[in-house]
Amino acid sequence: MAIGSGIFLIALGAILAFALNETVDAVNLVMVGWILMGAGAVGIIVSLIVNGQRRNTTHTTVSEEHVDHHNVTERPHNDAADR
Repeated sequence: MAIGSGIFLIALGAILAFALNETVDAVNLVMVGWILMGAGAVGIIVSLIVNGQRRNTTHTTVSEEHVDHHNVTERPHNDAADR
């Protein structure tokens, strides 16, 4: 999700920095675009680092299995019946 947000910020910043020719008296839209692109890039890098650390952790799971123990009796082996 953070990677998608970062891509969105980069795209929005690129539109503001490169595609608009409008001017606003109080705000420099080109600078806002560069700031949004930088914030998007930082967001993507941080999310990749966090996801990389999450993959490196090992999880140990312990599961208990129910085993039924049955009494097994062996029949005596009769050699005469085998012939």
